[in-house]
Amino acid sequence: MDRRFENLPLLKYLEEHGVTLKDLLDTALELYIPHPGIETRQKAEELFKDGFFEALSDVNISVLQVALFQAEEQAQAGKVPLLPVEQFRTRPGLIVDELLGMTIADYIAGARAIFEYIRYDQAKPGILRKLGPIANDAISGLIAGVSSKIYSAALELENKKQATEE
Repeated sequence: MDRRFENLPLLKYLEEHGVTLKDLLDTALELYIPHPGIETRQKAEELFKDGFFEALSDVNISVLQVALFQAEEQAQAGKVPLLPVEQFRTRPGLIVDELLGMTIADYIAGARAIFEYIRYDQAKPGILRKLGPIANDAISGLIAGVSSKIYSAALELENKKQATEE
């Protein structure tokens, strides 16, 4: 593992809840599409690592991730007022998890990340298939935000290169 990640408290928290850096990278790369500035899977992995390091170092993302994972645990135990376990399992009426997943994506990369969030949330690649209904939105938001940020930055860099060549 990249040594930068060894002492990240949020990554340790996620690992305790079944989500590793490898899971984040593998899930992000499952929907990889070559893009100007990110032509290879190897380049995408490098950029995703950098993006995850930045995101996993942010206290606000940490608070949102912990809040969603804790909400999942409480809902599974039937301890969320007005949300019986049966309703939690069948999901009618529960949308706040989606909204908070989108909030995480938006916080990391702005409004464009909402579209990336929808792509990951609907496809449910990798670890997202294995997580519960609230935790998968927390991780979808994290991955989507990082993905949108690295793709947008790569495109901006490519556009600047083209402008200086003209």
